[in-house]
Amino acid sequence: MSGSEAGGGASLRPLSARSVVLSLLLGTHPPELPVRELVRLVEGFDVGASTARAALSRMAAAGDLARTESGYRLSERLLERQRRQDEAVHPHTRAWDGDWETLVITATGRGPAERAELRTRLTALRLAELREGVWLRPANLRRPLPEELDGVAERLVTRPKRPAPELAACLWPLDAWSRTARDLLTRGAAARRPADRLTAFAAVVRHLLADPVLPAELLPPDWPGADLREAYTEYQREQSGRVRAGGTRT
Repeated sequence: MSGSEAGGGASLRPLSARSVVLSLLLGTHPPELPVRELVRLVEGFDVGASTARAALSRMAAAGDLARTESGYRLSERLLERQRRQDEAVHPHTRAWDGDWETLVITATGRGPAERAELRTRLTALRLAELREGVWLRPANLRRPLPEELDGVAERLVTRPKRPAPELAACLWPLDAWSRTARDLLTRGAAARRPADRLTAFAAVVRHLLADPVLPAELLPPDWPGADLREAYTEYQREQSGRVRAGGTRT
């Protein structure tokens, strides 16, 4: 599970200069900052100015960042990552009426790379595989499935006979996700140094990307998803304050 490697007492590895830059810009709206401001912010996380500037140049060359008149912004490719991250922190849900979104894969003749890419896309849409070629989830998300999936899958609305809480527990490792979330909450609250806090909350947002965002009636008791989102939202406010403070300097 994405982000679960941070739980269970495992240590969180310090972020590289590239990861610090990405974390800052992914959490900034719009995701664009002047060079001097970016370097100042990155220095606050134990990254030297020369290292920060070298990382910015390498990221621009790799297509992670695009140059602007005064600084850098996220590339178009990474804007989609920011959108997914924002949705993970503030998911759009609706009341659940018992229906399940179901996709049956109908395309054939795909190679291993294409199959792996499709699995990644479906997992990012918070679908889970019941058996080979059959993906589903409760229909409680306010989001359309991408039209391009029509060429590879048949879309259905179903109501499985299996009890919904039992099916959800089969499709997602809910207890493991919950344990990791609680561990991350503890680590985020205990971290004091800015670099340690950024490392902890980068792991938090990765873990939120793996939250299936199920209806409340399908979740185990004391599910920590809302607490994890609230903690990350508060951290975002803290970071936004740093960015605004830098922007007011003369």
